[in-house]
Amino acid sequence: MIVGITGGIGSGKSLVAKTICALDNTAYYHADKEAKLLINTLPSLKENIIAVFGEKSYQDNTLNRKYISSLVFKEPELLKSLNNIVHPAVKEHFRNFIASQKENTLIIYENAILFETNGDLICNIIVSVNAPEDTRIKRVMERDAVTKKQVKDIIKNQWSDTKRNLLSNYTIQNIEKDETLLKTKNIFNILTKKLLFI
Repeated sequence: MIVGITGGIGSGKSLVAKTICALDNTAYYHADKEAKLLINTLPSLKENIIAVFGEKSYQDNTLNRKYISSLVFKEPELLKSLNNIVHPAVKEHFRNFIASQKENTLIIYENAILFETNGDLICNIIVSVNAPEDTRIKRVMERDAVTKKQVKDIIKNQWSDTKRNLLSNYTIQNIEKDETLLKTKNIFNILTKKLLFI
């Protein structure tokens, strides 16, 4: 069974995903981390990114994230172009990851833009993680040492909680950590009972 874990930046997706993956018979695929790895190691991706964004896109063979972010979060069309380059490669990588797993493994697929990239189509179940926008902004500013405006620019380019929730099987409001962990484990218990039947 493939379980998509999604939500806006700073919502707490990784907390939910890692909590489930600490339990038995689970495997974890973090789309954003794998995308960063592929961007820096896959020559075809590097060539395509440079073709669109120029030589400044890479410094010392590593993606210049600050430069790319300064462009894509101001220009929706450039963000779309970047996603069109990167996400097909991530999807192919994820398909290979799925094929490498044992039967009856719960595969946790964390992806902030699951719906935006049609990643939901490969999932059996989708869990959306939500939190108030002010809370999310504060978390990301502390975590990534970025400005409020930078976080808001990212939020502006992601789906709203309401839109994601309508298409999800489960939702978790991540404000109090203990409550979030309890809800997550309850969802795990439900899913593992269904696992043999999906």
